[in-house]
Amino acid sequence: MKKALIVIDMQYDFIPGGSLAVEGGDEIIPLINQLIQEYDLVLATQDWHPADHKSFASQHPGMKPYDTIELHGLHQVLWPDHCVQGTHGAEFHQDLDLRKVEAIFRKGMNPEIDSYSGFYDNGHLKTTGLSGYLREKGVTEVHFAGLAADFCVHYSITDALKEGFEVTLIENATKPIFPEQFAQQKEALKDQVNFITYKG
Repeated sequence: MKKALIVIDMQYDFIPGGSLAVEGGDEIIPLINQLIQEYDLVLATQDWHPADHKSFASQHPGMKPYDTIELHGLHQVLWPDHCVQGTHGAEFHQDLDLRKVEAIFRKGMNPEIDSYSGFYDNGHLKTTGLSGYLREKGVTEVHFAGLAADFCVHYSITDALKEGFEVTLIENATKPIFPEQFAQQKEALKDQVNFITYKG
């Protein structure tokens, strides 16, 4: 059974000081760097939005961040502008050790649809190619770390399950935006996902 570590969206905009900061998001970087050394295959995802992305509250007059709308038939949280292509906020944090990362899968490029998961956009209209890449490498089990636990990590986990992979979440290597939401998600997935704590 071949395992892969997938590091989700460890970018400046999701770290304290960024436009969509996850509380404590910087605290998990040393742990992720330790984890990276334990795996033969390490991949990463990167939010990579055009400046006019429709998930941004700034694109909807009269709306503010964290309001919700229907966007092309999908429930959409409106976010502060974040991870805009070519900006500092979209870059991986400088302390993240990328030397063992074999491939980076970018997501969220289509301005009309959000893309939390590392596998598909939110409407499952287009794949990132991550699933096929994992299969080509003979991977059957995927382990997740990164940000944010209740959005991009969660959606990546649910898509990994649908794709037939065995899934583990390393709980102390992730942080949620909304802890109560994450607790509910964990409860719903407790029979399908291995939740572990990395001891180092």
